Amino acid sequence: MSFDSPLNAHELEERMDVYLDPALSSRRTAAGPARELAAFSAREQRFVLHWGAVIARDNAELAYQFTAFAAPALRLMDLDAVESWLLYAMDLYDKKGQMPAIRAFQEVAEFAANMQEKLAGTTLEDAAGVLERFVCGLNGRPLGIAAGERVFTDTETIFLPHVVGRLPDKESNFRLYKAMTVHQWAQNWYGTWRGGVLIEALAGGRLAEVDLALFHALETARLDACLARDLPGLHRDMLALREALDGLSPFWGDIAPELGRPAARVADTLRLVSRMRGVRPPTCCYRGELLPEAVQARWQVRLALEQDRFRIALAQLIEDQDGQPPGTDREEAQTLPETRERLAVNRREDPDMPEGFRYQLFLDGKPIAPPENVESTMESIIQDLGEIPPEYLVAAGPGLYKRGLGGESRDPDSVWSGTYHEEGAFLYDEWDYSRQHHRKGWCVLREHPLAPADLEPYYHTVRKYGGLIKSLRRTFEVLRGEDRILKRQIDGEDVDIDALVEAYGDVHMGLEMSERLFTRLHKDERNIAVMLMVDMSGSTKGWVNEAEREALILLSEALETLGDRFAIYGFSGWTRKRCEAFPVKRFDQPYNEATRRRICAIAPRDYTRMGAPIRHLCRLLKAEEARTKLLITLSDGKPDDYDPQYRGEYGIEDTRQALFEARADGIHPFCITIDEHGADYLPHMYGAANYAVVADISRLPMKVSDIYRKLTS
Repeated sequence: MSFDSPLNAHELEERMDVYLDPALSSRRTAAGPARELAAFSAREQRFVLHWGAVIARDNAELAYQFTAFAAPALRLMDLDAVESWLLYAMDLYDKKGQMPAIRAFQEVAEFAANMQEKLAGTTLEDAAGVLERFVCGLNGRPLGIAAGERVFTDTETIFLPHVVGRLPDKESNFRLYKAMTVHQWAQNWYGTWRGGVLIEALAGGRLAEVDLALFHALETARLDACLARDLPGLHRDMLALREALDGLSPFWGDIAPELGRPAARVADTLRLVSRMRGVRPPTCCYRGELLPEAVQARWQVRLALEQDRFRIALAQLIEDQDGQPPGTDREEAQTLPETRERLAVNRREDPDMPEGFRYQLFLDGKPIAPPENVESTMESIIQDLGEIPPEYLVAAGPGLYKRGLGGESRDPDSVWSGTYHEEGAFLYDEWDYSRQHHRKGWCVLREHPLAPADLEPYYHTVRKYGGLIKSLRRTFEVLRGEDRILKRQIDGEDVDIDALVEAYGDVHMGLEMSERLFTRLHKDERNIAVMLMVDMSGSTKGWVNEAEREALILLSEALETLGDRFAIYGFSGWTRKRCEAFPVKRFDQPYNEATRRRICAIAPRDYTRMGAPIRHLCRLLKAEEARTKLLITLSDGKPDDYDPQYRGEYGIEDTRQALFEARADGIHPFCITIDEHGADYLPHMYGAANYAVVADISRLPMKVSDIYRKLTS
């Protein structure tokens, strides 16, 4: 689409007709947009025609909307901002569908008015992952992060705006997101909602609705004091943001010092409201709002669930001690009142808890250490109620116990009974090479367990390659860690003769003698984590699948000898909504009979949509502490999918981008393929030296271990 001089309206209309044809009719033509665009420069016209054609590959209606509003956009913004506008609209299309994207194109004036905020601002989409990990590292109940029109928490989720752009750069705006998150977390941890005190005050009239904003401002002062004591670095950042955006009121600071006391609680904040009624509270950039009705709805549901969960946990603890479930003679009983005499809790001091104590659980008068999940349930109950109420200390009867043991887990396949059911899935970006931009949260990936299979394929492989396995073990034993002599050491087990002779000569020449006169044995320790990513697409049927299993068995036997940490995951997929990963061996699992049975269960599935599985496995690999991290892909061909868009260049470019992201995270990708045409696309995806083609399928099992040895030695 190259031209140096601006096109006239007729020429523009002809070019627009090519990509807009499906969206045009006798009543809607490209004539209007072409007339408007004719007034712009050749560079601006090329920009619109290029992006119109790109968008049309996804959706002709969106291409028309973009083309129709491109001229107004160019009058309001420069090309960089116009590109941000169209990518913002296309991201909405990817995540929410056609109508929100159409509205985004049509609301170009609003986008331009808020352009500085959108361009300099940080989006929640980009920040949510970091914020979720950050808040997970703080104390208390895990909290989700979600977009909302207002900043608040319902005590299970923190709702934040889609974009924060009050400050001039993205880093500062991210800090503001972080401050908002910390303040909402502090409400949970330091007791704004504890015991329902605030909700009862509103319901009973002790706190009027009109005074809720004043209460919130005073409560913010109390929470800030708590943060200053426990998280001083974060508190300093929050104060700096408040000074920059709101200023600080000395008067306000003078009239509420009592809320800074370590013993101050939400009841103290309530008492102070009546004394300060009529005082206008200062603004606060990170405070958000209090929504008691949202908290109450969550609170009531959670209290009932956690009471049942705690009682079920008590029944499990009794079963562990007694050797049999309690109340087996009463199948329908929901609780067992007689267990009340066996159970108790005592407070013990703990300065890390906001109330200064935690509870110790006792069974038959003896302290017990409950499992981590029970401990977290107890902490959540205390966070809500401030105590473990006596009525909670009753074990569940069989009626409740068995229902609870039925579990809340869901069959991963059941989510496909509806449309866009993404609950419990991993969402990953995908690279659209035509846009040169990620589709945000575009791919839905789930992990599916592999049902253990018969061990016959394992025994067959061991018999078939018995001699090779012994040879591999000997070879890998040598790699495991070699002693080498370090010379010229300050201390060591032996004298370094060469260094001593040189030192003797130096002394006779009047030079200072070196202290490095010894040798020391040093053992090289390997520090490697490797992720084996196995193609389970339908094209691996038959001999290819058998060769993959044999290769994994041989390599696993060798790695077990070597001691390198390794994980094995299969992958497959069927469109962007059904990307799949199959854990064969996780990093924390031993290589044992159960793992061997899962290797034997590897079987062909669907297609080879590679980008999302690579991003998922790299996320797991990134979490491992290792000096060297390898992602080794075992595949029979290039990326492919039922979705025709993913085939060819799109899939190759998405995979290439995923591998580029892996290298940026310090992960070294390598591909072993049996595709004789692999040299046509693998250098572009992996790099010239990061792949190997094994043309003879029968040699794959022997080659894989040899390639791994060369990669890591």
